[in-house]
Amino acid sequence: MLEFSFLDLPLPWLLGQAAGDPFGSYMFPVMIGVTLLMFYLLMVRPDQQKRKAMEQLIANVKKNDHVETIGGICGTVVNTSPKYVTIRVDDSTGAKLKVRRSAISSVGDFDEAESETKAGE
Repeated sequence: MLEFSFLDLPLPWLLGQAAGDPFGSYMFPVMIGVTLLMFYLLMVRPDQQKRKAMEQLIANVKKNDHVETIGGICGTVVNTSPKYVTIRVDDSTGAKLKVRRSAISSVGDFDEAESETKAGE
């Protein structure tokens, strides 16, 4: 039976280097570096910017802002504290909910967005 081992192969062939190529030993680390840089620029950095913008938006929530929670509950901010926000979810009954600031998914006027959606249907 024929057995094969990568240890039997010459090291330059494993690394993809030609015998007389002077830049062969530098290309592999350079390509790894370029790949890591592209990963950072295309994946990590935009996510950091988006997260930072969302944290700033949540930190600047104030009374009478319209917010939506991660559970889909929309309401108007009535009271704020460093960790919690109290929102009024029903104007007729005055029902209020106390939610964490981290549970806020977006800030804006949702009544206009709902009327535009219904008009488009």
